[in-house]
Amino acid sequence: MEYEAVIGLETHVQLSTKSKIFCSCSTSFGAEPNSNTCPVCIGMPGVLPVLNRQVAHRAIKVGLAVGGKIAKWTKFDRKNYFYPDLPKGYQISQYDLPIVDGGKLDILVDGAHKTIGITRIHMEEDAGKLIHGENLGDPSSSYVDLNRAGVPLLEIVSEPDIRSSEEARRYMDKLKTILQYLEVSDCNMEEGSLRCDANISVRPVGQKEFGTRAEIKNVNSFRYLQKAIDFEIKRQCALLDEGGTVVQETRLYDEKNDRTISMRGKEEAHDYRYFPDPDLPPLVIGDEWVEQVRSELPELPDAKAQRFMADYGLPEYDALVLCATRVTAAYFEEAAKGAKSPKVVSNWVMGEVLRVVKEKGAAPDTIPVTPAMLAKMVGMIESGAISGKIAKTVFEEMATSGKDPEKVVEEKGLAQITDTSSIEAEVDKILAANPTQVADYKAGKVKLIGFFVGQVMRATRGTASPDMVNSILKEKLK
Repeated sequence: MEYEAVIGLETHVQLSTKSKIFCSCSTSFGAEPNSNTCPVCIGMPGVLPVLNRQVAHRAIKVGLAVGGKIAKWTKFDRKNYFYPDLPKGYQISQYDLPIVDGGKLDILVDGAHKTIGITRIHMEEDAGKLIHGENLGDPSSSYVDLNRAGVPLLEIVSEPDIRSSEEARRYMDKLKTILQYLEVSDCNMEEGSLRCDANISVRPVGQKEFGTRAEIKNVNSFRYLQKAIDFEIKRQCALLDEGGTVVQETRLYDEKNDRTISMRGKEEAHDYRYFPDPDLPPLVIGDEWVEQVRSELPELPDAKAQRFMADYGLPEYDALVLCATRVTAAYFEEAAKGAKSPKVVSNWVMGEVLRVVKEKGAAPDTIPVTPAMLAKMVGMIESGAISGKIAKTVFEEMATSGKDPEKVVEEKGLAQITDTSSIEAEVDKILAANPTQVADYKAGKVKLIGFFVGQVMRATRGTASPDMVNSILKEKLK
């Protein structure tokens, strides 16, 4: 039977506030275990939580960015469950009245646009972290670090609109881009700032009712998210084909063996015994606060990409690549100011600049080649001072030494030769040295022009004007 996957994602975003959601403890990563703690976040009796206003402020910002409805009245609830790194025995979260209701993200898959709905966004506190003893030379024990307990989270719940692992990847890419544009989270997946749970079910193609879903918990890599989803879809399809039934459960992805494994039965809302937190008053959000946050919104990636297409004449692909991060977009725009061909600048940023960024593990605004240097080099290509091929040599030297492109050209003698007599002299030498090829060309093998051009360019170390070389060769070979 042919099946269709139905996927919804629950994304947990650690907000980059300086202090935790209900106390003043630091949220800094990498501190000594249990050093960023106080009686509030370790759940001591009699303490009272106080909401960090910046958490709500950032939640409103994210809600506005995805087109959600901001609640005028919202509250916190206790989500009760036992886990060793949950010191209170419950998590402060939001249940029936989240701070943001609805929203959407537009993604591009295989050249087609698709809208993924967002169900809700709510605020909650993170739990601590278990460190298992085998990593510390003590395989019989596990240790609890409560530094992360109380760190502020946003949970962003998508509608079950996703149909493949590729769509899931694109959704997460887009969500990460928006969060980084808003500067509400660093989205560092290695440090746990962005984590994802995937709810996956399959159903026969054409069936309206959803199948039984399994949830894959805490996937912290986009690559692993795709692999986990692909495996789970195949597992469920094979199970149904064999006459079995899919059990509603929570599973983990085992990256070493590329498979999902059962963890526990899937809880429902009633299993958590939600009730309003009596220690936290409801949060009233006035229109003035919402409008203040709205005024702080930056130009978001979709709007920026549309502007790049309109203002710089870029194709959609270029615009989307450049706007994938705020710093890359800013780098391109600074370099493209006044350029005759912004598309040429775009090609260099998407190609050589992003290659250096990847190699150095840096950001575009920290590499030796500044936007002004790239703009000057592109201007030298456009003016004919250097060829596009020579420009690659110039760029490599700029990326290594940080030298100005004009200085690199001067020091290495890379200025383009445009003197006709000099080029004619080299052409005459090449033609005289290759009489067989000259005869073949005159006999009709016109593709040999490429051979002659290559020989001249090699002899001039790539500094001869390619256009002039072509023109002179064709004239002399008549």
